[in-house]
Amino acid sequence: MATQIEIEEYLSQLPGWQIEVVSGVSRLQKTYKFKNFEQALQFTNKIGAVAEQENHHPAILTEWGKVTVSWWTHKIGGLHMNDFIMAAKTDAIS
Repeated sequence: MATQIEIEEYLSQLPGWQIEVVSGVSRLQKTYKFKNFEQALQFTNKIGAVAEQENHHPAILTEWGKVTVSWWTHKIGGLHMNDFIMAAKTDAIS
């Protein structure tokens, strides 16, 4: 599990990402804006492809004009360096 110092360091390199606590578990979360549902869905599918390739899967909420992505490591019930790497990969897709 990432330490608080590591979390702060990694988070400083990921503009727009925030730490959200859901049911006591810290997650990285960011919402991306799009012009319509079709663009949001295309982005969602690209994230899904990368997640499947890396065998690390986020929670994704796809809505009209926006996609909210949450990364955390289920196995440890918190944040790992891999979550920050996947957040950076998600930014690279957008």
